[in-house]
Amino acid sequence: MKKAFVQLHIAVFLAGFTAILGKLIGLNEALLVWYRLLITVLTLGLILFFRKQLQRLSLKDALKIGGVGLVVALHWVTFYGSIKYANVSVALVCLSGTGFFTAFFEPLIFKRKINIREVLLGMLAIAGIYIIFDFYPQFKVGIIFGIVSAVGSSLFPIFNKKLLARFNPATLTLYELGGGFLFLCLFVPFYLMQFPAAYYLPTTSDWLWLLVLAWLCTVLCFDLQLNALKKISPFTANLTYNLEPVYGIILAFIFFHENKSFTGHFYIGVGLILLAVILQMGGLWYTSRRIVAQ
Repeated sequence: MKKAFVQLHIAVFLAGFTAILGKLIGLNEALLVWYRLLITVLTLGLILFFRKQLQRLSLKDALKIGGVGLVVALHWVTFYGSIKYANVSVALVCLSGTGFFTAFFEPLIFKRKINIREVLLGMLAIAGIYIIFDFYPQFKVGIIFGIVSAVGSSLFPIFNKKLLARFNPATLTLYELGGGFLFLCLFVPFYLMQFPAAYYLPTTSDWLWLLVLAWLCTVLCFDLQLNALKKISPFTANLTYNLEPVYGIILAFIFFHENKSFTGHFYIGVGLILLAVILQMGGLWYTSRRIVAQ
């Protein structure tokens, strides 16, 4: 369990860094994700091929896993859209709504009762988002993108929890992201009609950051996250991912000085999100101590 938490927190830090890269890469959000998936799928496919770990799946299984990749792709497009139409800090705070949506989706999908404690903890994060939304209406479009991103973020760990019982993490990542890439090949032209791009081919600096995004923040991050999910529940994983805004916001303050544009209300919102994470972690620690004592 300790190893799983370490893996999860490294994955969360890498996920927080993706927001910085999203700001540094000048591509439209849909094109950014398309290139990210292209590099990732090619890289992971070659790694598995040369290691002789490339696993063939039935069409039914491939479609099922690819469907989860569709959710991942939409999550990423809306997440980077939130960065483009607001900023890194706002996009990351909106993503903290993941825990709230998970508190409802996980019981629905696994057919168990809703845990009121999980709902209340998730509502703390939603309250933080509301405070920011209320005081920064100029970020309205970016916040809407961010909330949609949080819905997608809550769903794919739940689906992955069930799939991990049958497939290894590397195979799952390859087929998921491959499915997401194929979906974007069809989706991007329609998206660009509504949200036109300034340019279509990455610049030299774009390529550099895209490689970092694909290799470190996607291949490595996904592998760590999926391995951690073998021991940790989807709700705990998603709530731990509420630390992603903390890591990302600190980095945004360092790289882009975004702290200069916020008032105290922003920090109240972030404080509520941190409180939700601390309470959840405290509850897990208390429960684990009781199990050990018994």
